[in-house]
Amino acid sequence: MKKFKFTINGNIYDVDIQNIDDNIAEIEVNGTLYKVEVDKQIQPTKTPRLVRTPSVPSTDMAPSTAKFASPASPKGAGNIKSPLPGLILDLYVKPGDQVKMGQKIILLEAMKMENIIHADKEGVVSSINVSKGDNVMEGDVLLVIG
Repeated sequence: MKKFKFTINGNIYDVDIQNIDDNIAEIEVNGTLYKVEVDKQIQPTKTPRLVRTPSVPSTDMAPSTAKFASPASPKGAGNIKSPLPGLILDLYVKPGDQVKMGQKIILLEAMKMENIIHADKEGVVSSINVSKGDNVMEGDVLLVIG
């Protein structure tokens, strides 16, 4: 724990305090171990508590934008975006098809699970930007409903 050097009556003593439990201290003096009783209770030193401030990632330079359509946005026209990165397993519509809200349009495999992408708008499919077997990233436009 702590080392001291004492000089008493011209004699030099190397003192090493090894352990303190309650009021009993284990002390080594010039290589000899002693158990010493201290006449008062010794309070152990408390370890300071570290408090971290919340960190903000330095990589976020641009404000976040929604990766998929908002439910409050006007219906009837717009893009259907991929909610997750994954693989297109199947397409249930083709250009020119009339789609209704809630109709399944694409089967997407993401994280070893099959996810059905439903239409959140009503209208006619004007273009499909992906084909079966394509890999897509989150936020990629899968098809456009016009």
